[in-house]
Amino acid sequence: MKHFAFFLVLAFLRTSAFAQGTFDWPQWQGPDRNAISKEGGLLQTWPEKGPPLAWKAKGIGSGMGGVAISKGRIYTSGDVGDASWVFALKEATGELIWKAKLGRGGEVGNFVTPPGPRGTPTVDGNRLYLMTQFGELVCFTTEGKELWRTDFVKDHGAAVPTWGYAESVLIDDDKLICSPGAPNAALMALNKMTGKVIWRSEVPTRKTSGSEQGGRGRGGAGRGPEAGASYASIIAIDFEGQRQYVQFTAKTLGGFSATDGKVLWQYDPVAAQITCSTPIYQDGLVFGSSAYDGGGGAVKLSKDADGKIKATEVYFTNHMRNHHGGMIVVDGALYGAAGGNEGGFLVCMDFKTGQVLWRERQAPKGSLAMADGRLYLRAESGTMILIEPNREKFIERGRFEQPERTREQAWPHPVIANGKLYIRDQDLLLCYDVKKK
Repeated sequence: MKHFAFFLVLAFLRTSAFAQGTFDWPQWQGPDRNAISKEGGLLQTWPEKGPPLAWKAKGIGSGMGGVAISKGRIYTSGDVGDASWVFALKEATGELIWKAKLGRGGEVGNFVTPPGPRGTPTVDGNRLYLMTQFGELVCFTTEGKELWRTDFVKDHGAAVPTWGYAESVLIDDDKLICSPGAPNAALMALNKMTGKVIWRSEVPTRKTSGSEQGGRGRGGAGRGPEAGASYASIIAIDFEGQRQYVQFTAKTLGGFSATDGKVLWQYDPVAAQITCSTPIYQDGLVFGSSAYDGGGGAVKLSKDADGKIKATEVYFTNHMRNHHGGMIVVDGALYGAAGGNEGGFLVCMDFKTGQVLWRERQAPKGSLAMADGRLYLRAESGTMILIEPNREKFIERGRFEQPERTREQAWPHPVIANGKLYIRDQDLLLCYDVKKK
């Protein structure tokens, strides 16, 4: 009995340690697609030169895609030679486990942008899903065996967006949800096991020029169907007992029925020519934002007497023109780096009203993630800044400069998982130890 009790205690301790120590980041913006980790026990301030570097890895190719972390492995993608590849690395050391060909590589169009995939892999059980910049969507096992693939252009009649496909696909129950932006498929649901089409959604018709919906976004976009994919990724929400997918298309922000892809509602003013940021759903509001000639706006969803969903604008603001870096809501405050190619800086707003609480030029435009009560801002220059969220003022808790910087903008978002901070710069992946000792 004593031996039996000992083994029971040992098993319990092992199970508890595993459960307490596992905070994976298996997809774009983490487990809940809100860029927030539930992990605790992390450094609340950084040393003068930043947290210690645990390891670095090279050989993951060129690209702006992020990393996904699941069950001791890191997954990412990049161009090497004339092909795009997916890589699986050891979480503990960064060593290569396997690589597999994803599709054709190269630059998109005639634009001077880095070649390589732009999205983050999505891990679901023992399967891995990701796409190339040209819209080749592939399903692998987590051991690198290809199971199925589909091509948005060849198989579904889509056109590659100007800057390449950048979406990180969503797995929802038995479906894979993606955004080809085709004339007959703004969004599309596939069987995640086989890749077979379940439904295709219609392309929403842009209804107004912007001001007619109360916004002050761009005007003169015209009327009529406007196909094309945005550069944003989808979220799933539940409203009034109905599952829906919220996503930007080329010209609008909309909600799509999870059952058949039907357009449930749309909000035009926040959609600009280049829309990258994932929408937010919190406190009964849907918030979306884009840079350049766009803006940020919140709508409240409701049902009318006929059961149709209506999106009513609560506010629109030009003070949150989020480019690529994403936004996070903490204790009723919305944080996001506003600005397009003209530069920008971190902005804090009241999420429910749109009131600007503060703006800070010492926190340049970049991308955000959050863990253990701290915001992690990665500036486009490569500077990493640790920030304590505060509605009243900007509070910095440390910063450091990324070593071995390339000339490319540091667009891949930071990732925090299992006590480590990951930042990618093209062919280089850096892993920092941010666990409190």
